[in-house]
Amino acid sequence: MNQQLIFDTSIWVDFLHNKNTKEVNLLSNYIESNYPVILTPTIIQEVLQGIRDDAQFQQLKHIFAFFTILQISPLSAAIGAAELNRSLRKKGLTIRKSNDCLIAFHAIEYSIPLVHSDNDFEIIGKHSKLKTLYRRV
Repeated sequence: MNQQLIFDTSIWVDFLHNKNTKEVNLLSNYIESNYPVILTPTIIQEVLQGIRDDAQFQQLKHIFAFFTILQISPLSAAIGAAELNRSLRKKGLTIRKSNDCLIAFHAIEYSIPLVHSDNDFEIIGKHSKLKTLYRRV
């Protein structure tokens, strides 16, 4: 249960909106139990840019600093995500948001499962080395 997991932006948004899903419950359990919650810079950006309230923005920015943040050089991440996207396009598959390829690339590089509620990650997982948890499709 205490394996490292990356929680996608979709889970953080549901968490912040107090949604009752198995993914949100898992994130809550991880936070409460001090299990390893992993973030990527892209997830942090996506979550924070959606926050309208300045105080909540500052609070989340502070809280995110306590989690593990995966670090890949920006150039390597950009190239890796582009290669992932291109490999999917060659198979006739389109990923709607290029940021999903950045998040997936981090998860693949570090071999850490991704908890999500986004169909694009299911597509990526079926055609790459991305490991996902709690599929919704």
